[in-house]
Amino acid sequence: MTTERYSSTPTGGLEGLIAAVQQASEEDGLDASLGPAQWALVGPYLQPMELGAGQVLFDQGSNDRSLYLIESGSLSVHYQDLKQRVRLAIVGSGSVVGEGAFFSHRSRSATVQANGACRLWGLTPLRFAELSNRQPAAALALVMAVGAVLAKRLANRRLRVAAT
Repeated sequence: MTTERYSSTPTGGLEGLIAAVQQASEEDGLDASLGPAQWALVGPYLQPMELGAGQVLFDQGSNDRSLYLIESGSLSVHYQDLKQRVRLAIVGSGSVVGEGAFFSHRSRSATVQANGACRLWGLTPLRFAELSNRQPAAALALVMAVGAVLAKRLANRRLRVAAT
């Protein structure tokens, strides 16, 4: 996992993420309700990162509660149930993973692994608390967009496993 310094552009180097969200055709993509001004407020609280093919973002049962917005690439979501069956979902650019633990304060419900090279933006609970205190309207817009993804996933039996 590598991190980079933030860009000094008006949207904090988030142009690729913003474009991915606007172009997301996936059923569980983030909606494009955040405008450039809101992304500019959210950007300093996000940590850019890259994953290589096969790299695990987080494991089922781990206690990390970070939220990850996907700029490029796709991630495989899998877990084993009591009968040891593996269930899969693929989450692509313009969407999010980690929302289940982020909202619920519970351990991860699945393992998430990169299918190929991926670029993500992470948001820790601590950084979200800072964003909420300093930019409450932008924090609310972001959490509403992520909450909408979670609601779509929970309403769709096929995508329910993607709620991590």
